[in-house]
Amino acid sequence: MKRALVSVTDKTGVVDFCKELEKLGYEIVSTGGTKKVLIEGGVKAIDISDVTGFPEILSGRVKTLHPMVHGGLLAVRDNPEHVKEVKAHNIKYIDLVCVNLYAFKKTIDRGASFDEAVENIDIGGPSMLRSAAKNHKYVTVVTDINDYDRVIKEIKENGDTTYQTRLELAAKVYTLTAEYDTMIARYMREKAGLNEKLFVEADLVQGLRYGENPHQAAKFYATDTTLPYSLANAKQIQGKELSYNNIQDANAALNIVREFGDTPFALGLKHMNPCGAAIGKDLKEAWLKAYESDPVSIFGGIVATNQIIDGEAANLIKFDHGEKGKSIFLELILAPGFTQEALDAFAKRPDLRVIQYKLGQYPKEKQYVTVNGGLLVQDQDTEIKTITSDMTVTNAKPTEAQLSDMNFGWKIVKHVKSNAIVVVKNGTTCGVGAGQMNRVGAAKIAIEEAHQRGVKDGLVLASDAFFPFSDTLEYGIANGVCAVVQPGGSKRDQDSIDLANEKNIPMTFTGMRHFKH
Repeated sequence: MKRALVSVTDKTGVVDFCKELEKLGYEIVSTGGTKKVLIEGGVKAIDISDVTGFPEILSGRVKTLHPMVHGGLLAVRDNPEHVKEVKAHNIKYIDLVCVNLYAFKKTIDRGASFDEAVENIDIGGPSMLRSAAKNHKYVTVVTDINDYDRVIKEIKENGDTTYQTRLELAAKVYTLTAEYDTMIARYMREKAGLNEKLFVEADLVQGLRYGENPHQAAKFYATDTTLPYSLANAKQIQGKELSYNNIQDANAALNIVREFGDTPFALGLKHMNPCGAAIGKDLKEAWLKAYESDPVSIFGGIVATNQIIDGEAANLIKFDHGEKGKSIFLELILAPGFTQEALDAFAKRPDLRVIQYKLGQYPKEKQYVTVNGGLLVQDQDTEIKTITSDMTVTNAKPTEAQLSDMNFGWKIVKHVKSNAIVVVKNGTTCGVGAGQMNRVGAAKIAIEEAHQRGVKDGLVLASDAFFPFSDTLEYGIANGVCAVVQPGGSKRDQDSIDLANEKNIPMTFTGMRHFKH
């Protein structure tokens, strides 16, 4: 008779699994709480102590760490010496192991004490799993309840699992134990104050057709599937498969959207930079303002909002407002929800990617950037200051309308590639200068865009970093800028302050820059 050793923390489906094993001629050996559940469910489970000849001791810390267990798992069955030793010690082979581990993550996630966390570090479970997986030529090892049916089906059809299945299940074991040990190591190192190691885990979400360019292979992995404003747990409702560049752009868009809370906000974005953004009394107004701020650049871009898109808004987003009925080419639309009328409207463009993401409070997270041979790690730039009148460094104070535009512009310029200048008016971007090698060049691009769209005065200028010279401010004031928000911190700040005072222009210093390389 074959023997299965079953000891699980997650007992979902384990009774039915073991009943099927019994029907297929397996003797079930079990431990503690698992054995109790199995017996109550009608499974004739043998206690592990009857196998080892030794009781569970140390509050259950030691029960399966025994030669009668690991000898039965590790014996190479076509090795004469192993077979001889197994017989000499009356060890019975164990043909199947079904184990999942103590819920260490759940324990620390609920804020358990250090002592309780340590007590929930599984020792016997990983040991059995690793032994069984090492000997997968002979032993089937199951850690995932989703594999129960597959295992039973193969045993019914073949008398045993196939070697390929045992190999795959063994690989899952080492993945599980690696993740488990990494989690424990990360926790213990944090408690010990050690920081010279970095552990990164990620699960494959999907393969991608290619990367930034067709000659580059690419895949999308998720490091956390619980975060809001994330593509890792978003739902794609329709459209073509996401590309590498789609994911990059969508992530950049969601980072901007989350700055605005529940204030109706709409964004058009290309190449990870906003090309049109606005707030409004509702989504329809916000979108019209955002679109009209740059109807050219949005072509082939993506749209994101923090509002549920209804049918009316969907049709506004879908069509060019300058030429009735002319469709706008968009790659992707992101929203926290869609009405059926909106989905029906978008369905007429089957290639258009429509994605629903989750709202929520975004926690502090680490940001990883690869460099040749290494990783750069930093805290994500999730902080932002609210611009208030007491941040003013000039004689002239900003009006309420200017303060509102300063806050809007500040939230946008934070997410524009440096050097970055954004000019805004009435809660709408009028011009965006991104990724320039000098700041006055970024200002010229932004202001020229505004002028081309007929906005030549009343502009509020936001800069992601300080002015090293007063030339940016001088150019701005000469071309319709009426108020400025910037971090300050230059050795020559006073030059800009003096110029602003001379021209009676209010300027605020935030004391915090937002470089985005």
